[in-house]
Amino acid sequence: MPPKPLILFVCRHNTGRSQMAEAYLRAFVGDALDVASAGTEAAEHPDPGVVAAMRDDGIDIAEARPKLIDPAVAARALRIITMGCDVQGVPRVDADWALPDPKGASPARVREIRDLVKAKARALADELTLQ
Repeated sequence: MPPKPLILFVCRHNTGRSQMAEAYLRAFVGDALDVASAGTEAAEHPDPGVVAAMRDDGIDIAEARPKLIDPAVAARALRIITMGCDVQGVPRVDADWALPDPKGASPARVREIRDLVKAKARALADELTLQ
């Protein structure tokens, strides 16, 4: 059986937007697709404000760990989507979601960004599962 298509979300530190996108897309598509996120300069843990905002929406990413982009994973990706940050070392970018950075933002602003990520992930899930 061939591997499932992989969607890879990439941002610089893999602590906010890409973690949210991975969690939402995974929630929307279940096991129909492989979903991953990574950073070009991965940090140690997800942004606490992002973790709280996701928890408020019923998704727990507290145990998620930022990862560095793996060239083998990137090579296998059906799509590589960046979040709007300046990233270096990404082999290709199929789409950029141009989202604001939640780092250091107020809880209300983080929730707004979360909702933008959720809407984009929902639209992507609908597009990919209809193909």
